[in-house]
Amino acid sequence: MISVDIDLLYGWMNAFLWPFFRILALIGTAPLLGESSIPIKAKVGFAALVAVAIAPALDPMPDIPPASFAGLWIGVQQVLIGMALGLVMRIVFAAVQTAGEFIGLQMGLSFASFFDPATGANTAVLARIMNIVAMLLFLALNGHLMMLAGIMRSFDVLPVRVGALDPNGWGVLFEWSSEVMVSGMMLALPLIIVLLTINLALGILNRTAQQLSVFAVGFPISLMTGLVLLAVVLPQTGPFLSNFFQEGYSTMARLAQALAGS
Repeated sequence: MISVDIDLLYGWMNAFLWPFFRILALIGTAPLLGESSIPIKAKVGFAALVAVAIAPALDPMPDIPPASFAGLWIGVQQVLIGMALGLVMRIVFAAVQTAGEFIGLQMGLSFASFFDPATGANTAVLARIMNIVAMLLFLALNGHLMMLAGIMRSFDVLPVRVGALDPNGWGVLFEWSSEVMVSGMMLALPLIIVLLTINLALGILNRTAQQLSVFAVGFPISLMTGLVLLAVVLPQTGPFLSNFFQEGYSTMARLAQALAGS
């Protein structure tokens, strides 16, 4: 006859509950897996399935009742860790969208925006297009599997434990957030240079031939040139985005090590 006491029940709950919190927080904030188009029940079910699959391979969990204050604090820590790891990859796609905003501004398409349910705000058309291209490349490179592998490896570097997280680890996330502007500008720089040169040429033309309506001529020229350059440059962004994804995976590992204090 199998007897189950309260300590054994707590052990079973801890083996599943705390990894589930970390994985669910990652899925809720990470790109692709955390899109609003995916039902919440599907996210919770997928996180529970992954937690059940990896629970036997994890180190023993702290012998703490989940309903205690110490157990609640551990649960909050796991949510914060998962959200931080998910935000690392979310920043990668935020940089791609920022590049689309820069390009659209130079092409004169900054007004061409629509409500994006994924971000909950108005998003430029070019930013949305580049985000879709980045997501397709992310899937083609098995980025979603690499991201899940990163959260699983985080349990080895940063196991579930009693104690505070190293505050220096959050500095890694803040430092990585600067890539939104830096990498976004680098991705949009080829088109920005050409379009800025065209705008300067049109400005000089407006001063030399004032009878020419630059506003009537400049917008079609900038728009057509931008579309042609976008058709040429966008297929060549694969290596840049691939390296950017690799940097994101490395930053996830570096963030876990920093939060662990190592």
